[in-house]
Amino acid sequence: MTPDAIAAAGLVLDVTGPVATITLDRPDVRNAQTPAMWRALAAVGEGLSDDVRVVVVRATGPSFSAGLDLSMIDPSRAPEGVETLTDLLTLSDAEMSATIDDYQRGFTFLRDPRFVSIAAVQGYAVGAGFQLALSCDLRVVAEDARFCMKESALGLVPDLTGTKPLVECVGYARALEMCATARMVGADEAVAIGLALTVVPAADLDTTVADLVGALTGPLAGAVRETKALLQGAAHRDLDEQRHLERQAQVRRFREVAGLMAGE
Repeated sequence: MTPDAIAAAGLVLDVTGPVATITLDRPDVRNAQTPAMWRALAAVGEGLSDDVRVVVVRATGPSFSAGLDLSMIDPSRAPEGVETLTDLLTLSDAEMSATIDDYQRGFTFLRDPRFVSIAAVQGYAVGAGFQLALSCDLRVVAEDARFCMKESALGLVPDLTGTKPLVECVGYARALEMCATARMVGADEAVAIGLALTVVPAADLDTTVADLVGALTGPLAGAVRETKALLQGAAHRDLDEQRHLERQAQVRRFREVAGLMAGE
């Protein structure tokens, strides 16, 4: 996807060395999301090279993302010729499910073991915005950050892959309460319940994320990638399977490190 096409979807992509930064750039509508944005996110993810070690997702303006652009569900407000969620109603159930699967790919790539993903969240992260932040491995939040799973208030469910990481972060009971009530969760509570890594003053958000990026790109890339892959599935494996995978990964690590030392 070309930079112009990415920009038309409301995104900016910058790849500098091992760091890819994806910026939501629709500040006039608090970075509200559209199907075009989700498709662009998927295309960006598919286009990332193996040299990328960290992906940062951030936003311009005072809010990370206010969620779905409501014009996408109101035919009277939707621009002509633009894909909207109301278009889903013209599809069969199978076609609708397949289209939502396409949208979800704009979120799932952030879990790729090749890199570590970080959401830098300020202001509101609502609905799709919350789910985008949840798709990242780590969340660094400003003091004014506010999370909300708003879908239930619209009669819908979170369908952009946010339910699984939310349960993994805060547990079933808390996740159910947050989704069913659609209440706001502030920055301090987000850290306390394991939803966010740390909270900092808004003025320090970029610096804190940059420091974290530096720390993540310090070790050998293979070590971080292997570790992420081990941790991602650890909760769902028994101890013997996890031990087996640790051994396999460590053999690969020893071989690479030994090879690097021999080449010095």
